[in-house]
Amino acid sequence: MKLKSLLTSAALAAAVALPSVAAADGHAINIRATANSNENDEDYDGLVVFKNYVENASNGAITVELFIGTQLCGNGAECLQGVADGSIDVFVTTSGGAAGIFPYVQIFDLPYLMADDRIAEEVLTATPLVSQLRAAALEDSGDTIRIMTIGNTGGWRNFANTVRPIKEPSDMEGLKIRTVVADLPQELVRALGASPTPIPWPELFTSFQTGVVEGSKNGITDIMGMKFPDAGLQYVTLDGHAYMAAVWVMNNQKFQEMDDDMKRVIVDGFSALQQATFASPKRKSISAYEEFVAGGGNLYVPTPEQKQAFQDAAAPVYDWFAANVDGGEEMLENFRAAIATAEEAVNARRDAELN
Repeated sequence: MKLKSLLTSAALAAAVALPSVAAADGHAINIRATANSNENDEDYDGLVVFKNYVENASNGAITVELFIGTQLCGNGAECLQGVADGSIDVFVTTSGGAAGIFPYVQIFDLPYLMADDRIAEEVLTATPLVSQLRAAALEDSGDTIRIMTIGNTGGWRNFANTVRPIKEPSDMEGLKIRTVVADLPQELVRALGASPTPIPWPELFTSFQTGVVEGSKNGITDIMGMKFPDAGLQYVTLDGHAYMAAVWVMNNQKFQEMDDDMKRVIVDGFSALQQATFASPKRKSISAYEEFVAGGGNLYVPTPEQKQAFQDAAAPVYDWFAANVDGGEEMLENFRAAIATAEEAVNARRDAELN
């Protein structure tokens, strides 16, 4: 469903009527940025870097207010609406959180397409993919929501559960796996033989305790940050099936009203933010894995043959995405082209580094 079909005329009018500056604190531009997370999260790390860079590089002409948690909005759809109508200037969402409005961003939930961090970061910094997503989101939001950059929030998704080690697809059979409400993650879980069970994030700990769900698709920093092992989550399979993309959006009118010098500051600030979110999960995952194992957790790394079996079992998801997601076929082609470009560039640098 396209956002422009959801916006009320009043909301559109409010967006048009927003003032070009917010000078209550004596500064020319004030940016209200929010993330539905906490101060231990990679999103917060990115926002701190963004705030510091933008305020310094603009020589104080821009101030950035950070609202962490649900102070301004409670969920992805509500927060994106806030960005569209201008009550929120900057917000970060997962691909699943934006799927109801921009379904094609779920390309990042398609499994086993990007091999590692180096490829993923090349895709997001040195190919046209982010620009293509930006153009699509602007069109579908009536020029209200602008994708500024895409970073990372938690590393890579792995299958984790309370029941048994998962070494191959057959081990998934019958497990109740928590997913978000978006269709694509549910299709993946079904393709692997498990039962997708949409559960709100705040309810997941209790759902593990009570057996409402038996597994999830999360990165290790989220698993340890939410203390899921205390609820019985003891098995993690490092299949790395999806990159945990963080989609950073901004009210487009707020951006367009700035002069070119201030726009450049904002763009460079988001670049610094992106680099911070690339680095943060790598560092935090070290202690998270150590803590998981020390607490009795079981880590399993699939063999190349087992990982290929997962890829083969998940293959129908690509066809489903192309056929059922609005804009999916084109964006999947764009994604695969970007990955091929990134692999060629990274592998050329790797070869050069070996000489």
